[in-house]
Amino acid sequence: MSRTIYLLRHGQTRFNAEQRLQGHCNSDLTATGLQQAEAMANTLAELLATPQEWALYSSPLGRAQQTAHIVGERLQISSEHIRLDERLMELGLGEWEQQRAPDLQQQYPHISQQVLSWYLQAPGAERYDKLQTRLSSWLQDPDLPQQVVVVAHGLSGAVLRGLYANLDFDAVWQQEIPQNAFFKLSHGQIARIACE
Repeated sequence: MSRTIYLLRHGQTRFNAEQRLQGHCNSDLTATGLQQAEAMANTLAELLATPQEWALYSSPLGRAQQTAHIVGERLQISSEHIRLDERLMELGLGEWEQQRAPDLQQQYPHISQQVLSWYLQAPGAERYDKLQTRLSSWLQDPDLPQQVVVVAHGLSGAVLRGLYANLDFDAVWQQEIPQNAFFKLSHGQIARIACE
């Protein structure tokens, strides 16, 4: 049986709305973020015939856990069965955490010419190879069940999809990181699933 992974990004947070970088710090979901989490949960409930047979993993960061609890409640997966895994945490953004992206782009004009990879230039940011190593460790973990729903983050989710699809560096950072859709990873393919 080929493993199937539904990969979700947490719903919109207060920092997302303020265009602030989060990385390893946290802020709560906004009203929009709660609606997005509910929409993802409802879409998953329609897709999964027996949701209780699926494992639910989450990054330990609060915004991901908040989203995972909403998903779990809808799928009838109790909170104590949500598996928190530090390997799923967002890219650490060092000294740029909590700063506004427009301010950084004004201060460092060259980064606005780049796609998502500009986050890697933050002083003290987690190295790309380190992020790849921990996500690859999760993806290749022999104890990972065959049916998994996982709530992660924008940047780490893009890198996880890149590892799954064997994308090169540039292709990884050209992917979208939506909060109104999630991705199905199965049989070596990635499908985007919109949530209304």
